[in-house]
Formats: sequence, structure tokens, C-alpha cells
Amino acid sequence: MKALITTKMKTQGKAGAQQILVSFSATVFALALGMLLIYAIGFDPFSASVAMVDGAFGSKNAFGETLVKMTPLIFTGMSYALASRCGLTNLGMEGQLYMGALTGTATGIYVSGLPAVLHLPLTILAGFLGGALWGLIAGALKVRFGASEIITTVMLNTIAISFIDYMVNGPMIEPPGINCQTQPVRSSAQLPNLLSGTRAHWGFVIAIAFVVLFWLFLWRSKRGYEVRVAGLNLSAARYSGIHTDKNILLVMFLAGGLAGLAGCNEILGIQIRMIPEISPGYGFDGIAVSLIGNNTPFGIVIGALLFGAFRAGGNRMQIRAKVPNAIVSVVQALVIFAVVASQMLLDKWNEYQMKKIHRQESEEA
Repeated sequence: MKALITTKMKTQGKAGAQQILVSFSATVFALALGMLLIYAIGFDPFSASVAMVDGAFGSKNAFGETLVKMTPLIFTGMSYALASRCGLTNLGMEGQLYMGALTGTATGIYVSGLPAVLHLPLTILAGFLGGALWGLIAGALKVRFGASEIITTVMLNTIAISFIDYMVNGPMIEPPGINCQTQPVRSSAQLPNLLSGTRAHWGFVIAIAFVVLFWLFLWRSKRGYEVRVAGLNLSAARYSGIHTDKNILLVMFLAGGLAGLAGCNEILGIQIRMIPEISPGYGFDGIAVSLIGNNTPFGIVIGALLFGAFRAGGNRMQIRAKVPNAIVSVVQALVIFAVVASQMLLDKWNEYQMKKIHRQESEEA
């Protein structure tokens, strides 16, 4: 059984570069289809492309907006990828993001008297714990009752968003009763600006630091190895002596914390105060970012860059090329479909090749 696991992991490692290449090719193909769609509805695809690229990278401010949009996507992409590596499906990043934003906001508002060097890390830690504990609920339900994490995380999304709406319009409402927002977090808890003249903040640097930690945990630690083994074959992992229940709890805790950091950084770097709808869907876009990046650290950054550029450049495309901004969502969907379909085909092809090799070895024996 252990030999089977080792063989699978070696095969997975060799196929990693191939999968990334396939994902890149599928993304280019989907973008080409998007351009054809723009042409089909009566707009100039070249002008639309130029406008989008200009809106995402054409100036310091445009690049700053791309970094702003990338930051939460990196966190939610890592959240989904970490759970996926353990054989879990975390669809609760949106709710975990909101809970991280709430706990980060509360710490930023109600903890006083601390210098920024202490208050800011404490607030970020609170954001991590808010999302982590929310993710841990789904992990505990799976371990204790065998509940599907797909269902529980989706349900927890709704609960979290409704709870934030109550808190923002109730106990945490800004005096003297301004609806739909809290008071601002203290200046000692706010993230410093990264690029002067833009909205880009140090949350992006924190996100990159966590990408490195993500890589170190999964590929350079004993527990990360156990997580990946469990993701390949849960039964084999149990047979080999790995405590899979503990790994499920740990992974859902960490995955929730990563998504919580997405919400916390959005508050501390951009919004400054909690409002009912702080996320335009970063939690769900994180799934696509992870799939495009094949659940790898570098791939997640590239996927976040692509989707961040879509979000940052979409408005410029609408203004300059007159192309409806909704087309961006359609192109994103095409990218997701193309990447997922291509990876499924690649998996089938690799499976066919393995069976062919085994058959040849059997005949030679």
C-alpha cells in the first residue's frame, strides 16, 4: 500500500509541469474564444483587449488596482488548494472571508492603546482565527458525523453573511446609528500603502509571504506530506498509520484561516470599516484561481494575476471599448471551463498511459 502511495506521488510530481502547461494552453484558448465572442456581439476584440490590458497594467494606478484585486484571490485560492490537497472540497471561502473580516474589524476597533507594531499583527491574527474557526466547524462535522464538507461549507456561507449583516446593522453599527457600516478601524490597525498614489497595500506582501509558507508546509514538512498522502488515497493513508481525522481538522482550520485573511486584509487595507457586502465573490473566484494554478503556489499567483487583471481592467474595457463589463464574467467562465475540461482529459490520458504500461509489463512477465 505504501509503495502504491509513493508511486502515485512520484507520478503526480512528474505530471505537474505537464498539467501547468495544459492549463496555460487552455487559458489561452479560452481567451481566444472570449475575443471571438466579443466580435460576434458586434464589438472590436482588439480594442477591448487593449483597453483591458491598459486598465490592468497601463499605469501605476492600474497596476496598483490589479494588486488590490489579486490579494484576496491569492488567499482564497490557497484556501481551496490546501483543502483539495487533502481530498476535501472547501466551498466555504466566502463565509470564512466574511468571518475573518468581522473578527479583524472588531479587533481593529475595540482594542486600543497598542502601537501599530503590536496592534496590526494582533488584528491580522484575529482575522485568521475568525476564518479558521469557521472552517473548523465544517471539519469537525465531517470527522464526527461524516457530514459532507461540500454541503456544510455552503450552508455556513449563508449563515456567516447573514450574521455579518446583523452585526453591522446592530451591535457594531457606527454611532449614532449609521446603517450598514461599522466605525473605522483604528489607524494603528490599518495596512500601510505599498505603492504611493494607488490603493495597493502591504496585504499583497503578506499574501506572497503566505504563498511561501503554503509551499513549505505542503512540500517541506512531515504534516504536509501526510496531507498530500490523504488527498491521494484516504483509506491507504489510514492503513499506513496517518491520523486522517486530525489532518482533516488541521486542514479545514488552516484553509478557513487563509480565507479569513482575505477578508481581514480587505478591511485593513481597502474598506477600513465593515460593511455587509465587502466581497464581490472573492471566495468563489478563489476556486477558479486554484484550478487554473493546479493547486500549486506559483500557479495560484498566476491565476490570481489573471483574474485580478480581469477585475481591474473590466471597467476600462467598458468605458473605452463600450464592451459590457458582464463579458468579463463570461470570459472568466470560459477560462474555468477550458481549464477543468483540459485537466480532466489529461487525467484520462495519463490513466490510459499507465494502464498501457502495466499491460506491457504483464505481457513481458
